[in-house]
Amino acid sequence: MSNNKQNISPRVRVIQKLYGNSFNSEAIIDYQKSQYKKFIKDVVQGTIERNDLIEETVSKYLAEDLDLKRTDKLLKLIIFAAIFELMFRHNSPTKVIINEYVKTSEFFLEKAQIKFVNAILDKIAKNIRKSN
Repeated sequence: MSNNKQNISPRVRVIQKLYGNSFNSEAIIDYQKSQYKKFIKDVVQGTIERNDLIEETVSKYLAEDLDLKRTDKLLKLIIFAAIFELMFRHNSPTKVIINEYVKTSEFFLEKAQIKFVNAILDKIAKNIRKSN
């Protein structure tokens, strides 16, 4: 079982941390020692700190596609973390970010939602990455 824990994608861990934080934002987020610790911490903290900016970006580019008040919490966290990476982690190629979050969504969501994540990220990436 400990082998399985080590093989979990860093982005799955990001979503797990963000999900826990969404229920208790005052709790200290614990980052276990791993080769991806810095990446996980950067994406989690960045997504939390820039939540308002990410929300504005979603409103600007996805107003017709995504109603944040009615969107499933996990789906929203996956999209927000991916948008954070698209906006602030310029060394990561767009296709890699989208593919990794689609794979991550398979861990948490149903097929229809996974296709939705792919479509949403593809649409917003075209807007975000062209303006940077």
